[in-house]
Amino acid sequence: MYKTSFLDLPPLRRATGSVRLPGSKSISNRVLLLAGLSTGTTIVRDLLDSDDTRVMLDALRQLGCTLQPQQDGAMAVTGLGGQLPVQEAALFLGNAGTAMRPLAAALAVLAALQGGRFELSGVPRMHERPIADLVDALRQLGCNVDYLGSAGYPPLLLRGEAGGKLQTQAEIRVRGDVSSQFLTALLLALPLASASAAVVIAVDGELISKPYVDITLKLLARFGIDVDRQGYQRFTIAQGSAYRSPGVIHVEADASSASYFIALGAIAATQAPLVIEGLGLDSIQGDIRFVEAARAMGAVVHGEPGRLTVGRGAWPLRSIDLDCNHIPDAAMTLAVMALYAKGTTRLTNIASWRVKETDRIEAMANELKKLGASVTQGADFLEVTAPSAWRAASIHTYDDHRIAMCLSLAAFNPLVANPGVAVRILDPHCVAKTFPDYFEALFSVAQAEAEDIPVITIDGPTASGKGTLAAAVAARLGWHQLDSGLLYRATALAAQRLGLATDDEAGLAHVASGLDLRFDGERVLLNGNDVADELRLEAVGSLASKISALPAVRSALEALQLGFRRLPGLVADGRDMGTVIFPAAPLKVFLTASPTMRADRRHKQLISKGISANLADLRADLEARDERDKNRLIAPLKPAQDALLLDNSGLTIEQSVAKVLDWWAQRGPFQSLDRR
Repeated sequence: MYKTSFLDLPPLRRATGSVRLPGSKSISNRVLLLAGLSTGTTIVRDLLDSDDTRVMLDALRQLGCTLQPQQDGAMAVTGLGGQLPVQEAALFLGNAGTAMRPLAAALAVLAALQGGRFELSGVPRMHERPIADLVDALRQLGCNVDYLGSAGYPPLLLRGEAGGKLQTQAEIRVRGDVSSQFLTALLLALPLASASAAVVIAVDGELISKPYVDITLKLLARFGIDVDRQGYQRFTIAQGSAYRSPGVIHVEADASSASYFIALGAIAATQAPLVIEGLGLDSIQGDIRFVEAARAMGAVVHGEPGRLTVGRGAWPLRSIDLDCNHIPDAAMTLAVMALYAKGTTRLTNIASWRVKETDRIEAMANELKKLGASVTQGADFLEVTAPSAWRAASIHTYDDHRIAMCLSLAAFNPLVANPGVAVRILDPHCVAKTFPDYFEALFSVAQAEAEDIPVITIDGPTASGKGTLAAAVAARLGWHQLDSGLLYRATALAAQRLGLATDDEAGLAHVASGLDLRFDGERVLLNGNDVADELRLEAVGSLASKISALPAVRSALEALQLGFRRLPGLVADGRDMGTVIFPAAPLKVFLTASPTMRADRRHKQLISKGISANLADLRADLEARDERDKNRLIAPLKPAQDALLLDNSGLTIEQSVAKVLDWWAQRGPFQSLDRR
């Protein structure tokens, strides 16, 4: 998961391979609440691990549910059986509407019958999302619900006295034209109020997002609650309804999340279909109907249980005019597909976008315009025409996961634009709400031309701090790191173990070409064993310096080093990254520091690891290595002609990182955007 302040997506050109989707957010939080209200223990398999499900789990735990992670990754939820062991709690629910609304309904009913006092709050945006229609319905029942801030919005106070009664004789009326979550919340909660009589819910107005209500009804049936439905206007919960655990329940993959990869296949799966695992055309989720819209725009989609395969059909894509009431979340992806379509795409009946995590109609209009699209918006519609000229854009995500995910597809613009442009996603971490590893999944199937993947090189002499600087810069950018010195050290260590002589060039090159080396955080695995500490030994470093002068060894390691250039970018440090391996890198840094400073740093590093060292000997060894590295015939240590020199003798690591990032801001593709 990317926790950087921004993530730069270089121009992307193809998509191939397969991706496994996380569990559905809509199903996950419904299942968790139902399991929490039920009698017995429910084993929930393939539960989504995200911000929204975590706040629901935390809330259930606070309310007295027992939650037990299983060894196979499932979650065992032992429910409350409709009884509250906890009478007072303050629940923080982030920006999760699928937690706030049904929990508000369930706790209002329980507090009214059994007594209790519960405060429900969230992030500032949650306190801007309307909940008055649900509160009005609960007050019809006789529930005590107070607004703790602005009327009509969370935070809420739910309270009641033990032995209370609810007014279930008359039907409970709720508006259906703002959000289907209000009806869903009542359907999930009101079996708790059915002990003495059936409960009837009547919907005022045209119900939007009907497929999400269908999910609710199907899951209620799995937990022993049958609801008699008369169209989408009247729902009757039978007297004496009680939640019963189904024992085991599976959360299918998220159909809304699938929309991004269905669209990706339609746009960029030009060589072979893109495979989406975990979701089939038999999904119970309404957003599976996104497939119909994608096909209308030109996608070729085939399905089987638990799998979809998607490829490009019509190109450019076809524009559509579509009532999106049935796929409100997934329809956002259609707005981005319109960037690759001929003509104007019109998406209607999407008024619910305005009361989601952000005002999505306004947000999508703003960000699509940045890319060069022509956009017209209205109270409940959006019209999008592809750019005549694409522009690099810095996408504001409004702390909205779906804005970040669907607009990442704009990075495939080289398929319709020449030249292609980069796209910056601000606050990429917002995808944690539903799909924490979204960008990792995207990069696993996306492909770019090597020259489009940005590289920053940081070269310099031994112990100048280039590895530390490179790691910090890579972390800030969300890029990969190549510590080329470790490749030579690993070769040296492997050769040392085999007893090879330092002048056995052919033997050393053979070792280098067959190096089984993997980086796993701070661990460096050589033949499956962590050798990170051994690689820092002075004897290994000295040997690495000697063998790095051998042409055959350098040639053997070059392909390995080039292979580290992967999406979304690379920070490479060493002796010749900017001069030999990545000579076209847009930013090259040559790091220097005085021999005394470098020797002192190395001494402290070794002592901290419990390795004895002599400061004078270290300085002498560093100076000897400098001479050897500067004077070797192959790739001598020297700054690239266009490298920027950075003497960090008097700088902290934070200051050095800031300097490099400032240089990148001046040279990268977004230097003008940040000043708009």
